Amino acid sequence: MNISVHADADLTAVSHSDLANAVRFLAVDAIEISQSGHPGLPMGMADVATVLFSRFLKFDSAHPNWPDRDRFVLSAGHGSMLLYALLHLTGGEVSLDDIKAFRQWGSKTPGHPEYGHTPGVETTTGPLGQGIATAVGMALAERMANARHGDGLVDHFTYVIAGDGCLMEGISQEAISLAGHLQLGRLIVLFDDNGISIDGPTSLATSDDQLARFAASGWSVRRIDGHDPEAVAQAIAEERETAKPSLLACRTIIGFGAPDRQGTEKAHGAPLGAEQTAAARRTLGWDYQPFVVPIPILRAWRMIGQRGQVDRLAWLDRYESATPEQRDLFIEGKAVALPSAYAQASAKLRERFASERPKIATRQASQQVLDGISATIPGLVGGSADLTHSNLTHAKTQQPVKRGAFAGDYIHYGIREHGMAAAMNGLALHGGFIPYGGTFLAFSDYSRPAIRLAALMRLRVIHVMTHDSIGLGEDGPTHQPVEHLAALRVIPNLLVFRPADAVETLESWDCALKAENRPSVLCLSRQALPTFRSDARGRNRVACGAYLIVSPDGGRDVTLIATGSEVSIALEAARLLATEHVRAAVVSAPCFALFAEQPDDYRAAVLGTVPRIGIEAAVLGDWPRWIGSEGEFVGMRGFGASAPASVLYREFGITPQSIAEAARRAIARACKR
Repeated sequence: MNISVHADADLTAVSHSDLANAVRFLAVDAIEISQSGHPGLPMGMADVATVLFSRFLKFDSAHPNWPDRDRFVLSAGHGSMLLYALLHLTGGEVSLDDIKAFRQWGSKTPGHPEYGHTPGVETTTGPLGQGIATAVGMALAERMANARHGDGLVDHFTYVIAGDGCLMEGISQEAISLAGHLQLGRLIVLFDDNGISIDGPTSLATSDDQLARFAASGWSVRRIDGHDPEAVAQAIAEERETAKPSLLACRTIIGFGAPDRQGTEKAHGAPLGAEQTAAARRTLGWDYQPFVVPIPILRAWRMIGQRGQVDRLAWLDRYESATPEQRDLFIEGKAVALPSAYAQASAKLRERFASERPKIATRQASQQVLDGISATIPGLVGGSADLTHSNLTHAKTQQPVKRGAFAGDYIHYGIREHGMAAAMNGLALHGGFIPYGGTFLAFSDYSRPAIRLAALMRLRVIHVMTHDSIGLGEDGPTHQPVEHLAALRVIPNLLVFRPADAVETLESWDCALKAENRPSVLCLSRQALPTFRSDARGRNRVACGAYLIVSPDGGRDVTLIATGSEVSIALEAARLLATEHVRAAVVSAPCFALFAEQPDDYRAAVLGTVPRIGIEAAVLGDWPRWIGSEGEFVGMRGFGASAPASVLYREFGITPQSIAEAARRAIARACKR
């Protein structure tokens, strides 16, 4: 239905309860027709959300992506029909047909909100805690962008609706601690404080005083009645003026209005049923058929959706009034393009690496890359989870981001890998930044849920994971990531790089920076590796995923395929085999995902038709795809140990001699067939 809304329309002619009930019953009806979904949160938080959208949220439903809009994050993503109802009512790109097709194939209303799938959804949520942690990154991005561009171009808030489950998840503590430390005063969390989780009352599992917890991390906190619109409005208005991030614990009733379900876990994750739906209509005075919103109420909601036009047009005026230099910087910041200066700096580094051929750890090569390129990309923002001097992620030109001083470009995340990964997603989602952050590869398990969401959302975020194998040595098996490469490689749309020398490290960074629609993980060595590449110019060979570095004259008898630190060992094995007149081709395979995307004939030319040996100081994982059923794998079959790296490689049989023996066996088997 197309509703024409006049600028002088009288919003006060429609009551708050009418507006909120329109949200409630669109949600209830969609869940009922789908026979799937979570009515409890939309019914319980409709009052809070109505106050937020009608009185405070700065947005223009016709332009959901204009840069200076407020961000709204539904961290409790299972309550997705709350958001879809609001998007429809305010005139967004969610139609009534989409509402009726809730959770169905091809609709814009999937079970949990999905960024990039539904206009108006700021981030993918559902895994509890991810939304609030991602919102911390958005709020941080707002302050950093404001420091660069000023109030005229960047001046907005980040609002979050979070539930008990979001706050029970451990990531929430990392997020609130970081936000409190940085004093992100434009972050306001509206806590659906209903005391109910799936199993029953939250008292079954937790006794936390959430207000005390947030206050201890430096937040402004208060408790309010979530069904009292004036109390909600007053609290939001006052918290918008604080210098601290804010928690509003909104005491609500889950499933509000459903007489036999409200206040219990039965309202959480199942349709109300025809009887309870009818009873809720009677209780709340909503005397309309399913999916019917009376025109006066719909007109009032559409006015709410259009009211932000004034702010957007005023922002456009300010943008047009800015100097050409300011506009160019803002555009570059939003698009985060790689300027010509980057290409020049990268080419210069490549020439130096190729001519000097340094024997350095790839983490050291990575730092040299950052030193050379960081100043050429205004939106590049680094960081580390308290491992800056081990990850070597800090470029010489970078300045720290601090409380009240957000103009820097390096973030000290503290020992918060999961919170760091989610905040990086928020920085990327906000726009204006290419975030990268470092930790040890063994700790990628802490970051994995947020990495997975970055891949799902197609975000350009870069994870620098150093100490990538048993090669880190004496710290032992707790820190030696034997299974992590395999675990990361199976995540769809994620690029996992394991460069073998300084040139490959530079090329891996280039691939990651140019991958605008997917995240990357750079797995870097602690130990020094020789540079085998001496090509100062030419194409980026890492971009092919795998490529021949040794192609024997007269054909090959075996193909040795290795990654990272094992490439140099494979080269030694090839030289050893050559003394026995065995022709061994050597392939470096820094990125399986990119190799899989190459044409069949290219992959066939690289792999050859002879027996193949896979070599990696990690578990087997998906190596059989590349070495075939007749191939052999030289690598790890269990956890590592504490000893010097050279001893570990010897004791675990990842040596030129072991590789040569595996090649002999594979060739002998092939000759018998």
